[in-house]
Amino acid sequence: MSVNFGDVLSLIRAKGEIANVRVKSQDNLNVKISEVISDSRDVKPATLFACITGEISDGHKFVSMAESNGACALLCEHEVESDLPQIIVKRVRDYLGEISSLVYDNPSAKLLMVGITGTNGKTTTSYITRSILQAAGIRTGLLGTIIESDGVTDKEADRTTPESCIVQRQLSRMVANKCGACVMETSSHGLYLGRLKGALYDVPVFTNLYPEHLDFHKDMENYFAAKKLLFTDYTKPDFCGAVNHDDPYGRRLSEEFPGKVRGFGLNEGASSRAVETHTSINGTDIVIEADGFGTLRLHSPLVGEYNIMNTLCAVTAMRGRVDDSAIIEGVANVPQVPGRLERIDLPNGACVFVDFAHTPSALRSVLGVIRKLSGNDRRIISMFGHGGGRYQQNRPELGRAASEFADEVFITSDNAREEEPYEIAHSIAEGVSIPYRVNVDRPEAVRTALDSLKAGDILVITGKGPERFITIKDKKIPFNDAEAVKSWRDSH
Repeated sequence: MSVNFGDVLSLIRAKGEIANVRVKSQDNLNVKISEVISDSRDVKPATLFACITGEISDGHKFVSMAESNGACALLCEHEVESDLPQIIVKRVRDYLGEISSLVYDNPSAKLLMVGITGTNGKTTTSYITRSILQAAGIRTGLLGTIIESDGVTDKEADRTTPESCIVQRQLSRMVANKCGACVMETSSHGLYLGRLKGALYDVPVFTNLYPEHLDFHKDMENYFAAKKLLFTDYTKPDFCGAVNHDDPYGRRLSEEFPGKVRGFGLNEGASSRAVETHTSINGTDIVIEADGFGTLRLHSPLVGEYNIMNTLCAVTAMRGRVDDSAIIEGVANVPQVPGRLERIDLPNGACVFVDFAHTPSALRSVLGVIRKLSGNDRRIISMFGHGGGRYQQNRPELGRAASEFADEVFITSDNAREEEPYEIAHSIAEGVSIPYRVNVDRPEAVRTALDSLKAGDILVITGKGPERFITIKDKKIPFNDAEAVKSWRDSH
């Protein structure tokens, strides 16, 4: 699929902006564009290079590299020195997604699109939803925090919601690979910054909202407004979504979109309710009653009460889209989600759980689950840090959360970025009220904690989950919690 430079220009003008154009001749209007790329290193022939002005870098500075790699046209915010035809707009991101959708032949229109937003539970819910769709015989792509899958090939994800041109390119690959659906995590940053432009969703999903990313959004209302964009700006006309009725922000969405969303929850008022639940170390049994759909009995290998909500969320989103038999099978066969209560047993009878939980509420949920499943007879060590440049008020709250359920806290580093790791650790320690140790060298801290475990002990390592690097200042140091634990286990 390719379009003319003139077609891109017509799209922008149809949106209401009188774009400036720099062309050497009318022939430039017929230049063929088959790719849209915002990273000059990835540019190839027949590419429209989008010059994004970001927080760290400015794409306008890399035009010469893009041109040498074969770019045929530019989308920019001011005129640049180049012989390539240029379209100049006020803000590239305002048009990038829709231009990409045009170039890649509107792929979201050819897929059942499921978009999942919220503070906690997005990744696990996306895995359950994908498992249900695939049990129904629908090849399904996945764009999320852990992996990007085009239905054939999986690769590690760089960020939860990539730039809109990448989203559109991935969706087009899913279509080419005979996918019938896409399940996608949609972050508040991605929604606010317009990275979803050009994509429309059949099933918008809201999991919950807790204080996070307030360094970016400033307050909860702005944070909620960013999440709500999924429902207001990125839905197909006949969309039917799922929202957490137990969450006050989810109830607000129910009120704002009557008849367009189904509420799920454990409490009265939800149209899809978990009326019986039992969770053990071997998994979770759930009985769901849903208005208009009847009763469904499910078994999931996932443990923990919060996975009841994740399962209920996915089931509510898919009920009526696929047969109940596919829901039963998909829930029963959902794969282990990397870094989401990922269990690793050790030879001496101790065990480790690795989880992404990095907010106080998420840490309470994880540790509460493990304490409930293990009882009071087993010693629980909670190991975590906190990211530099993130919501600092969460640091002592993390310490308090761990103190509620653990017997000991091991404070280490997360992605300290530009902050001093020991200062972050000190802020966490202010909230700890049980014995604790500090070692900001995370690899060494993991080994030290593992060396201390006795039969029956449980080490819970949280904060990074499936991440494969530790970021300190401008360095990315290869490291993964689960791999470190498995390496230690295999050497003992």
